Amino acid sequence: MKIVIAMDSFKGSMSSMEAGNAAKEGIRRCCHADIIVKPLADGGEGTTDALVEGLGGRLIFKEVTGPLGIKTTAKYGILSDQKTAVMEMAQAAGITLLKREELQPLRATTKGVGEMILDAADRGCREFIIGIGGSASTDGGTGMLQALGYEILDETGRPIRPGIQDLGRITHISDRNVPKALQECHFSIACDVKNPLCGENGAVSIFGPQKGVRKEDIPAFDSWMRHFAHKTKEFTGKDCQLAEGAGAAGGLGFAFVSYLANAELKSGIDIVLEAVQLEQEIKDADFVITGEGCLDAQTVMGKVPSGAARLAKKYGVKVIAFAGCVTKDASACNSAGIDAFFPIVRGVTTLDEAMHTENAKENLALSAEQVFRALQTVKGNFC
Repeated sequence: MKIVIAMDSFKGSMSSMEAGNAAKEGIRRCCHADIIVKPLADGGEGTTDALVEGLGGRLIFKEVTGPLGIKTTAKYGILSDQKTAVMEMAQAAGITLLKREELQPLRATTKGVGEMILDAADRGCREFIIGIGGSASTDGGTGMLQALGYEILDETGRPIRPGIQDLGRITHISDRNVPKALQECHFSIACDVKNPLCGENGAVSIFGPQKGVRKEDIPAFDSWMRHFAHKTKEFTGKDCQLAEGAGAAGGLGFAFVSYLANAELKSGIDIVLEAVQLEQEIKDADFVITGEGCLDAQTVMGKVPSGAARLAKKYGVKVIAFAGCVTKDASACNSAGIDAFFPIVRGVTTLDEAMHTENAKENLALSAEQVFRALQTVKGNFC
């Protein structure tokens, strides 16, 4: 009997590996199966910690330029192969780094993202997994590109200023100062939006307002972004404006696929599933155990449990999910490949008590144990 456990984190309660090991402990109390625990995340917040903890590696803390030019300490991971860096754009240019009243859409920059990439490349990394959700900037990725050595100049021959404010003034782009090491790097960009760069569904129109862009400024900002895209096409010979995800993170997705030869935008969960080699373990498994903090109808929309279930069903493997809470519309999970799901909270409790890490671990262990005891009563001592 082989059981593969691949859980998302229970945010504020258990990390991916803590949840996975808690389920393993519970199953072990009644079942002597071969149990494999793999870390999972969706490419957003927590992905770095999950992969470093689950696959082995180390965390790097690097002082970089924050979204408004003030230095901040960003965290990223280098995995045990010493070649793979795992990053979250939000560590350097995230909207959570700013208070609502601090948002400045004209000058918010992605420069710190480029500084993280250069630091990892200098340490020998050539494979990059980068989540780009939660940006504070709408600079088209120009801040990141400038940090990587690209010259982006205005009509006076000077570098454009941070943010979107000078994108309409770009006259010249050069890569003469870009390190050659970047040509050896491959970038898997975790991106779960399909928006193009410009237009009514583009970076400015859809995501700009949450970053402080006023409605009346959208047409001007969008025209500046189009100008940048035009100058990019002149320089690279590629037109990636309509690429799915080009508008992600204020155009950062566009910058990656336009300027970095070995960059691809992919679903966050697919990138992580590939990185942890989950499919190889699932092929001959009897059960897959997955879960997250809350199971609901949104779970089927590319979140971790649905990604694990999709792989499991490819090989006809039964899927059981656990969650801190389960909503009424969670039945959608059954049609998405999760055969059965269970809440782990065992009685009336406060939210703080339920989310306390040790309580959550024991609740999950107990739930997993009882589910497998139930399976044994139906199928006999199968493990």
